[in-house]
Amino acid sequence: MTSLLHDPTPDAPVAELIGFVQALRAAGIGAWASEDFLAATALLELGSAEDVYWAGRATLCGSPDDVPLYDEVFGSWFRVPAPGVGHPPPFELTQNRPRSRTGVENEGGPGDDTEVVPIAASVAERLAHRDIADLDAAEAQAVASAFAALRPRPPMRTTRRHRPSRRGDIDMGRSAREQLRHGGEPALLRYHERASKPRRVVWLIDVSGSMKVYADSYLRLAHRGFAGAPRTTEVFTFGTRLTRVTPAFAHPDAETALRTAGEIVPDWSGGTRLGEMMRAFCDRWGQRGPARGAVVVVCSDGWERGDPALLGEQMARLRRIAHRLVWVNPHREKPDYAPVQSGIVSALPAIDELIGGHSFATLARVHDVVAEQ
Repeated sequence: MTSLLHDPTPDAPVAELIGFVQALRAAGIGAWASEDFLAATALLELGSAEDVYWAGRATLCGSPDDVPLYDEVFGSWFRVPAPGVGHPPPFELTQNRPRSRTGVENEGGPGDDTEVVPIAASVAERLAHRDIADLDAAEAQAVASAFAALRPRPPMRTTRRHRPSRRGDIDMGRSAREQLRHGGEPALLRYHERASKPRRVVWLIDVSGSMKVYADSYLRLAHRGFAGAPRTTEVFTFGTRLTRVTPAFAHPDAETALRTAGEIVPDWSGGTRLGEMMRAFCDRWGQRGPARGAVVVVCSDGWERGDPALLGEQMARLRRIAHRLVWVNPHREKPDYAPVQSGIVSALPAIDELIGGHSFATLARVHDVVAEQ
């Protein structure tokens, strides 16, 4: 039986769908519609290749020109021909032996059985869209495991240097040298364009008592961001103290990285002094530090026990230093939410993007928002 899964865990199908979206994003399509794709698959009984294929094609392809590339990524990711190209037999989401990157199954006896794992709409929706605060221990562990499938792209910035290109401005130097090689006769014009490089991203993650149920997921989200661009990513935690945990995040295993970070963070589940923490960050890491010209991502619910005016002042100061300021609030997309907390009210004028982050689906979208800054 053909397996959809790369990962043998029971909850891997949801992670595989997220991974498929990330693979499409890396290929250059579908970056704007990941939530639509998850919503479409949540309505289906994912029992055949066509279910996943057409759900993705309807939501992730922006034009007919995207279809050939979509078919190629689909076939490569799920290891079956795209239904739009051939007519493969139906397949089921299964719990199977993991495969290597070459597609060869790991060693095992010929009698190894493949256990079918049914993935109905309720399972996909439970893992992708339910509030993390409402998950039981097993569901929370499944969501934690799913973060490994995320493949974030760093935001990019243009540099002063140029690189050869097929279009853009005429490269006078290369064009002149090309003409000299032809004995002074007219030759093909050469072009160049501005080169680009990853922009620095700084994560500031609230680990106070009010953020206890979300802090672990936000740290895993930052760990995936660090894995994608380790040289241009910084991670800090704050509550009553500001702690740089970037060295701990250098470990590729999320569990080890979070455990190491936990050993150096002294204020887990404590109080919150957002204004004082932002002032400490700007004083030490802002003006001449990694925040200058960076995308700064603040993950907090905005509860402030100190002076809200101080927070507003320091957020405005940070906004002048950073390239963009993104605030991820776990309550932002809940139906009854309104930005009335004193911290959010004070910080809102300086924030470029206020987005939600209460479920796996909304957290997966955070990397998309950061990449677009």
